Amino acid sequence: MKKLYTLAFVLLAFSCNNPKEKQTTEESTIQEVEIVETPTLNLAQANHLAQLPINCINVEYPNKLGQTIGSAADLKSPKELHPAFYGCFDWHSAVHGHWSLVSLLKQFPELEQREAIEQQLLQNISKGNIEQEILYFKGEHNASYERTYGWAWLLKLAEELHTWDSDIARELEGNLMPLTNLIIANYIEFLPKLKYPIRVGEHTNTAFGLSFAYDYAVAVEQTELKTVIENRAKDFYYNDQDCPIAWEPSGFDFLSPCLEEAALMKRVLEKEDFKDWLNDFLPELKAKDFDWSVGEVSDRTDGKLVHLDGVNFSRAWSLNYVAKGLPEYQHLQNLANKHINHSLPGIVEDSYEGGHWLGSFAIYALNSIDKE
Repeated sequence: MKKLYTLAFVLLAFSCNNPKEKQTTEESTIQEVEIVETPTLNLAQANHLAQLPINCINVEYPNKLGQTIGSAADLKSPKELHPAFYGCFDWHSAVHGHWSLVSLLKQFPELEQREAIEQQLLQNISKGNIEQEILYFKGEHNASYERTYGWAWLLKLAEELHTWDSDIARELEGNLMPLTNLIIANYIEFLPKLKYPIRVGEHTNTAFGLSFAYDYAVAVEQTELKTVIENRAKDFYYNDQDCPIAWEPSGFDFLSPCLEEAALMKRVLEKEDFKDWLNDFLPELKAKDFDWSVGEVSDRTDGKLVHLDGVNFSRAWSLNYVAKGLPEYQHLQNLANKHINHSLPGIVEDSYEGGHWLGSFAIYALNSIDKE
């Protein structure tokens, strides 16, 4: 890979007969790029975005259980099966709905309905409810339940609680810990058995699941989980080149397979190794005028088609993660802003098909913006 990079650099150097002319052309190209307004998460927006999970974390129906029925004894209501995370249409959306509220409370102590939200979090993430959630995961037919998308969001919730300096956070983190530990053990058991990564733009995307889990492992210094993710990420992706970014998005994507992989490798590689790797994997990202059309949603009442608002938010957080600390990729932040600004207005009066989950994606994308 390094040899290929060096050869490309040499060829480029020989092709530049007039450096001053080339510099002028590059500056002209940069000037032609439209500078997009940087979105911000302020208190008013936080109060609105908080309302989305408030309106769904305790809404039991409609509900997509994703359940394997072993016998008639498994035929229970969502709240009986998942007393902590039964709302927001499905288990993982309930989990990241709770994450949204924790993230907003942590950032905005003056959030409206703060006391009511805190009490709801304490009621849902109670020791008894988490014990029941663990019983479900340990069921005979549930070994692969929510693997790895829901697992990743559970660890993101645990990470958010761990990094929130609050007495309520300590209580919630302690209540959640048995399930957190179970998910960690599930990752450590499963990843060595996964021979090939899953490269899709929906829930089962391996890179996404590893990125969020890695963030948790770093935050709490969980060495075993961190090491297994580093090893498997390199096994899966280190030799990848020329990701077909022009093929994205697929019709139901809410994740970018190329960018999720790039963001994961930024986490696990040393800086210079990552820059070499990225130059082979997505060489187009380095161009100052690199542009990418946003995902277009034709019907926000369609639960699958509305995924494309999600792809805009997730592209944004991955672009921002790749750009952070790398001056030659700072222009990607402008592209991230373009994607956020396109989809953010769409969740203001969203239908339940998007409202039960898109707020979390919007918050995470807004949180990814460099505040410096």
